[in-house]
Amino acid sequence: MNGRTDTIVAIATAPGRGAVGIVRVSGPQAAAVAMRLCGTLPPPRTAALRQLRDAHGQAIDRGLVLHFPAPHSFTGEDVVELQGHGGPVVLQMLVEAACCAGARLARPGEFSERAFLNGKIDLAQAEAIADLIDAGTREAARAALRALDGALSQRVEAIAEALTTLRVYVEGALDFADEDVDWLADAALAQRLGALRSALEQLLTDAQCGRRLRDGLTVALSGRPNVGKSTLLNRLAGAEVAIVTDIPGTTRDVLREPLDLAGLPLTLVDTAGLRESDDPVEREGIRRARAALAQAELVLFVVEAAQGIIAEDAALLAAVPADTQTLIVHNKCDLLRQAAARWEDGGRVHIRLSAVTGDGIPLLVHELHRFAGWADTTQGVFTARTRHLDALRRTLACITEAERRLAERAGAELAAEELRLAHEALGEITGRVTSDDLLGHIFSRFCIGK
Repeated sequence: MNGRTDTIVAIATAPGRGAVGIVRVSGPQAAAVAMRLCGTLPPPRTAALRQLRDAHGQAIDRGLVLHFPAPHSFTGEDVVELQGHGGPVVLQMLVEAACCAGARLARPGEFSERAFLNGKIDLAQAEAIADLIDAGTREAARAALRALDGALSQRVEAIAEALTTLRVYVEGALDFADEDVDWLADAALAQRLGALRSALEQLLTDAQCGRRLRDGLTVALSGRPNVGKSTLLNRLAGAEVAIVTDIPGTTRDVLREPLDLAGLPLTLVDTAGLRESDDPVEREGIRRARAALAQAELVLFVVEAAQGIIAEDAALLAAVPADTQTLIVHNKCDLLRQAAARWEDGGRVHIRLSAVTGDGIPLLVHELHRFAGWADTTQGVFTARTRHLDALRRTLACITEAERRLAERAGAELAAEELRLAHEALGEITGRVTSDDLLGHIFSRFCIGK
């Protein structure tokens, strides 16, 4: 990683043309660099109109200049923003002038990285900045903002504080193990460990909802040919994205359609109808369909309402990966003049609907929301990432193992070690425990200027 004593510069607005463009400078020489371009700086956090010039004194633009002295800035360093006209050439000339004055080009995510390293935000909040920029739905943007405001970090820190108290107690008890009192047999210790485990389990559940809101669900449509999978895709997409005919085997390849279902980002995968075929093209489509089923988080298995689940459907259902949840969609209920409905049978949810008329589609959308973990509201949901879930699972596993060892009165030292490992895993989320490799991986995915 480059030294944090460098002064960096980058265009902070999106590529392309716009009414206004911003060039951001951060670092110990930010004020000096900016004065080379604009002459004098305005008072802190006050915008002033200045002539912006290059290294030879030639005018580049007229724009606003704002100065944010350290530590009262986004990065915690001296920051100057130059707000000029949003033409790519003009902004690039400003960047070049700043580089001639002593700054260097910022790496992707380096401004946010410096904010993290200077203690202005933690790692989860830094990632939430990127999630807010990349949000594909209103709900995802709101959830990212909650994470940026500390919704995830505060809960992690509360659990970490409780874990610290437990570690102090357990390790203190080990120091006095030669006394007559068995401090580790205290029922209150078991209760506190149980409460800690419950808090972790709830946080993991909430984080899984946030991860699905950030990354979206991958849902595959499957079933026999001609049961209405492509019609259902078109209905949910609100457009004719898939060809629909009465001829079985029309869908020959895997179609992937990103959707926004009432705020839930979702990739719906329409697959070829599963059957035996002598057509080599159709066989390849069926092979790809099976591969898509293996990667999906949820399978919408479509059957005809008039027939229900027949033997051929049952055989195809048995081939769905055991760890993939399946929802049975009974399509074409309009042909039977039956009302839409939802019921559960055999551990699976069934929904009767008509992809042609749209009757029952709200039931399906609500069920997809329920599967994602927020059937009624997204209030309080925060974005989370796969690495957060991994850290929480490892923390939970360590806490559970420590509980077991203490309950069995065996390996108290190992229980203390499990609690230490739990603390480390939890610290990875906010960056209290991290590595340069992890930071490099995370911030390299940010856009330049952020």
